[in-house]
Amino acid sequence: MLGPPSGGLEWLSLSYLLYSFALALLMLLGLPYWLYQIARHGKYHAGFAERMGKVPARIMARAGDVAQRVIWIHAVSVGEVLAVSRLVEEMRRNLSQYRVVVSTTTDSGQALAAKRFGAENVFYFPLDFAFTIRPYLQALRPELVVLAETEFWPNFLRLAHASGARIAVVNARISDRSWPNYRRFRWALRRVLAVIDLFLAQTEADRARLLSIGAQAERVQVTGNLKFDLSPAAPPAIVESLQRALAAEGTGPVLVCGSTVEDEEPVLLRAFENVRVGHPRTVMILAPRHPERFDQVAALVGQLGIRCYRRSHWAGEPLAGGVLLLDSIGELSALYALADVAFVGGSLVPRGGHNIIEPAQHGVAIVVGNHTENFRDIVSLFQSRDAVRIVSVAELPLTLMHLFADDQERRALGRRAAETLRSQTGATSRTLEALKSLLTQEHAVQAVPAQTAHTD
Repeated sequence: MLGPPSGGLEWLSLSYLLYSFALALLMLLGLPYWLYQIARHGKYHAGFAERMGKVPARIMARAGDVAQRVIWIHAVSVGEVLAVSRLVEEMRRNLSQYRVVVSTTTDSGQALAAKRFGAENVFYFPLDFAFTIRPYLQALRPELVVLAETEFWPNFLRLAHASGARIAVVNARISDRSWPNYRRFRWALRRVLAVIDLFLAQTEADRARLLSIGAQAERVQVTGNLKFDLSPAAPPAIVESLQRALAAEGTGPVLVCGSTVEDEEPVLLRAFENVRVGHPRTVMILAPRHPERFDQVAALVGQLGIRCYRRSHWAGEPLAGGVLLLDSIGELSALYALADVAFVGGSLVPRGGHNIIEPAQHGVAIVVGNHTENFRDIVSLFQSRDAVRIVSVAELPLTLMHLFADDQERRALGRRAAETLRSQTGATSRTLEALKSLLTQEHAVQAVPAQTAHTD
């Protein structure tokens, strides 16, 4: 259905018109859901005008500078923002003639990006319609568009290419969950991917999957996983406050449960109750993945009769035997440093898991569930080096109790995690060099001719 435009000036073909119509229809049918999410959780309300194509004044203030050269990076949410953080730093250092701006899709990603890169360089990614995308391309005139991981929006890619921007996908990966659907629609994806100049894949397996869905072999390189190069942010004040409070109370051990999702917290809290039998002064720091669930999780902790303090209201009260609910954005990574054991969520239930690199940075013993498909290569690497414990729901309490009881094994597990992480660094420098090379290349017509693209 989708193919590259037949000419640089042709901005709409029948295939793209049909895609845009289908997208609009899908959004219309989903309107009751979106309105419910806005009313109930406040989701999607922030940045609505930006998503609809209104370039914010904070971006426009510098966009009027005709001498400005721009690199536009799109990072969907918190994970992608963290992944590109080091890359943005290196771009600003090595490509100082460019202004680097970052778009996100989620509110949590927006908050973290604004904190890391400056609000004046951050905005919400527009919906995939020509009328919402064009204002940004006209205002920013990016020379390079960089997409983090897997963001294949047909209209955006087509219009960015037509504007003269080079397009790269960094930290590219194809998850186990999305791969079958991508292969099913390879006939359409091949044409969408044809306007992408460069794919920088995390692993050889990801490279093979990109080729299988239509990426051109000469445009795909393996540069490694940017998340191995994450630079820990300066610790927020809460870290020192908690360190002092825990030391003064003689509290511990500390269990940090990060990025937890629905149906995981009950299991984790029951395991925590088991741990408290042998360690009555233990503390759980509990960080739900989605902010709209903070109230729900706080209520659950209370229903179980466990003392619960919300980070937003905590004023130094004793935490021994209780739960500190981390109802904030961007602090979890630093708080892993306080952990004796870190559990990384989204993995006890079939949600694909979350990144284990953040606790590994602090040399913390890591435990995950057995649903880690979204980070299969990272988890497999750590598992091969005995640097992570993978457990079922039934095994979780015993594993936690064993690690808290055996200081030597727990510390060795954390040490191996840190060593494994250090052994994999370097993706940022390889990615930067590939992007610098791309910027110096002449922007040519894409290799898939329009005539060929429309005959399949």
